Amino acid sequence: MTALASEPIEDLLRLLTTAGHLDLQFQIAHPTPAPETPELTVDLSGPDTPLLIANNGELLHAIEHIAAKLLRLEPEEHDRICFDAARFKADRDHQLRLSAEAAVAQVRATGLPFAFTPMTSRERRMLHLALKPSGLPTASSGLGPRRFVVLYPEGHQPPEPTPTADRTHQIRNTFRRR
Repeated sequence: MTALASEPIEDLLRLLTTAGHLDLQFQIAHPTPAPETPELTVDLSGPDTPLLIANNGELLHAIEHIAAKLLRLEPEEHDRICFDAARFKADRDHQLRLSAEAAVAQVRATGLPFAFTPMTSRERRMLHLALKPSGLPTASSGLGPRRFVVLYPEGHQPPEPTPTADRTHQIRNTFRRR
């Protein structure tokens, strides 16, 4: 795995702030490598920060996605970078960890599966990792932007995932014009 270059990210952010007329400042950092931490972080701030975090951080996620594509990262490598604004993602990560703890307690107490709300692939991955130490089985369910994580009680086997080819076909059919 090669180190991520920050120059293309700087160019993208300059383009957004000049041609896009976004009033933002940015700091790019390469944190000390550690498991489960991104190799490149970008902290955005400034008067237009609320635009980034509106609608559950939709623009912030979109910029991060474009940056990942610009760096030619495969989907499973997208967690190598992290964009944040006004601690939006840091706070969301903390909320996910608290939700994971509460769900584990609820599933153990009731013996019933617990379904989380739909979330991004990054959040689902983080939730799976946060739930892993509990030893309880988890699975993602749903399609596209409506995918969510389900936490199952001990001894319960999650349903088999849909094979990739079938899942791709299902996703494509949801976007076909009728």
